[in-house]
Amino acid sequence: MNEFIPPAKPLIGDEERAAVDRVLRSGMLAQGPEVKAFEEEFSEHFKLGRACVAVNSGTSGQHLGLLSSGVKAGDEVIVPSFTFAATCNSVALTGAKPVFADIDADDFCISPAAIEATITDKTVGIMPVHLYGHPAKMDQIMAIADKHGLQVYEDAAQAHGASLGGTPVGAFGTFAMFSLYPTKNMTSGEGGMVSIADPEVERLMRLYRNQGMEKQYHNEVVGFNTRMTDIHAAIGREQLKKVDAWTKARQDNAAFLSANLEGVTPPPLADGAVHVYHQYTVRVAEDRDGFAAALKEQFNVGSGMFYPVPNHQLKPFAGGTDDADLPETMKAARECLSLPVHPSLSQSDLERIVEGVNTLAKAGA
Repeated sequence: MNEFIPPAKPLIGDEERAAVDRVLRSGMLAQGPEVKAFEEEFSEHFKLGRACVAVNSGTSGQHLGLLSSGVKAGDEVIVPSFTFAATCNSVALTGAKPVFADIDADDFCISPAAIEATITDKTVGIMPVHLYGHPAKMDQIMAIADKHGLQVYEDAAQAHGASLGGTPVGAFGTFAMFSLYPTKNMTSGEGGMVSIADPEVERLMRLYRNQGMEKQYHNEVVGFNTRMTDIHAAIGREQLKKVDAWTKARQDNAAFLSANLEGVTPPPLADGAVHVYHQYTVRVAEDRDGFAAALKEQFNVGSGMFYPVPNHQLKPFAGGTDDADLPETMKAARECLSLPVHPSLSQSDLERIVEGVNTLAKAGA
C-alpha cells in the first residue's frame, strides 16, 4: 500500500536543531535574548505594526490578553461555537461568560449579523476566530464594535500571514493571538505570540506572564509563569525564515485540490482575503465520518474533523445555547472534513488525494 499521507506534519530542519544547540551552549535557557528577538522579528515579518509578546502557548496568550484588556467576572465575550475549545476556555478562565454566535456558511467564521443579535449590556468584547487560516469579516466586525463601544480580540491561532483587504490578521483588534503549536503553519515547538495595539495592555501582558513582575521581586499583580523559553524562541526564529515558502506551497496545493476535486464543496475564499490554509476544509454532504474512514482505509489518506462537537455542546458550556440558534454551526460540524495540503506533499500525494475523494464521492461512500 502507498505510504500514509497524514493530515498535518510539523517541519523541523537542521537549522532549527542548530538553533537549539546554540541556545543550549549559551547557558541562557529561560526567557532571554532569543525571545526578545523573536517578538520583534515576528511583528516585522507579518507587518503587524505593533508590539508582540511571546508566551508558552496560544491558550496562555489568549487568556492573558483578555485579563490585560480588563475582561473580568460578570462580563460577556461573544465567540463562535465552531472553534477549538481553547477559544472559549480562555474567556471562562477570566471569570467572564462566552456567549455563542453562529458562523457564516461562506467562510466558517463568526457571523456579523449573529454578533449584533447577541450583544447585551454585559458584552465587553467580540472574539472572532480566523478559522482554518481564512480571515473573519473584520471590516464588519470592527464597525459593530465601534458602534457598541466593544473591544475586539482576534483568535488568529491558525492564520499566520492571512489578511483581509491588505491588512494582516493580528492588526485589527485590541490584541491577537497566534498559536505556535507543532501542527500550525509555523511552530516554536510549543508557544504563542500575542500582537497588542495598546502599550498598557502590552505592559500588563508582560507582567502577567512573569509572575506579575517587571522588576524582579517587585510584583505588581497576581501573575502566572507563562514565559516562552529561549529554546522555543530559537526554533520560532528559524521557522519565520521558512513560513512564507510553506504558505505558498499550501496555497498552491489548495488550488490544485480545488481545481480537481469533485463531489465535495471546496473551501470558500472571500474577495480581498488571503487564505493561508492551515486546514483545507471541504464539506461532505452525507456521512462525513464514513467518507473519512473510507479515504484512510482505501487510499491511505488521513483527514481531520475540525470541529465535530461545537463548544456550546461541550460539558463546561452546555445549556447556554440551543442548537436551533446556531444552524450553520451545526451543519458545519456534521459536514466539514479537512484534507492534507501541508508543504511536504508531493504531486503524487495530491493526485492520490484527488483520486480518493473523487472515487468515494462518485460511489456515494
